[in-house]
Amino acid sequence: MEPHLPYAEFAFPGPLRDALVRAILDGSKTSTTSLALQYDDDGGEPLPRPGDRSILIGSSREPLAVLEVTGIRLVPLGAVDLQHARDEGEGHGTLEEWRAAHEDFWHGEEFRSALGDPAFTVDDCTMVLLERFRVIQS
Repeated sequence: MEPHLPYAEFAFPGPLRDALVRAILDGSKTSTTSLALQYDDDGGEPLPRPGDRSILIGSSREPLAVLEVTGIRLVPLGAVDLQHARDEGEGHGTLEEWRAAHEDFWHGEEFRSALGDPAFTVDDCTMVLLERFRVIQS
């Protein structure tokens, strides 16, 4: 693996990350959703671009694969489409199920603590980054 690449971390270490990593490695997860506010071109984490590569890491920070971004879209949360939700590989059959699972994560104590905002919430207008990727080395 290319040691100079940034890490790709999905969720927080633990059961959710482990499940997401398994889905990526078995090919059922080819997209993900992040909040746009997690990116900042002014010294923070830059928005990913097609062609960017990163090292997928597991809960124990072990390198597992190299991912390559194949596409991104910035959209309001209310505009996420069912195909994107299904391509996240988490088994959601409807947008409502997908949205509820993501709101549980974003409204959870661990995420709110990471943001430094114990009252953080999302709504239909919250901007999200829809990212598509592929495994290029495992």
